[in-house]
Amino acid sequence: MSEQISFDDFLKVDIRVGRVVEAEEFPEARKPAYKLRIDFGPEIGIKKTSAQITKHYTPETLHGRLVMAVVNFPPRQIGPVMSEVLTLGVPDENGEVVLLTPERDAPIGGRLY
Repeated sequence: MSEQISFDDFLKVDIRVGRVVEAEEFPEARKPAYKLRIDFGPEIGIKKTSAQITKHYTPETLHGRLVMAVVNFPPRQIGPVMSEVLTLGVPDENGEVVLLTPERDAPIGGRLY
């Protein structure tokens, strides 16, 4: 378990629901990955990122999928992509990423609480 944080610390992390509007191969990445564009609604807009999620997902299965992402980290350069959000996932039994997603349809831009 990680170091304990206060509830106020948790509130600083802005996790939102987004819908993948574009997913494509990222051949320049060191490890297999996709480039994603995720729509977080009118308040935040469409953001770019990359994700090493090629074991369980294809660009076709990602398009239209709801995902959860941290939207208030500073942008980070990942190869030729400026990653603007961190898409969230958990490891499966082999350590491969399984995306976190709402169990039901939820409005894009909705904040986790």
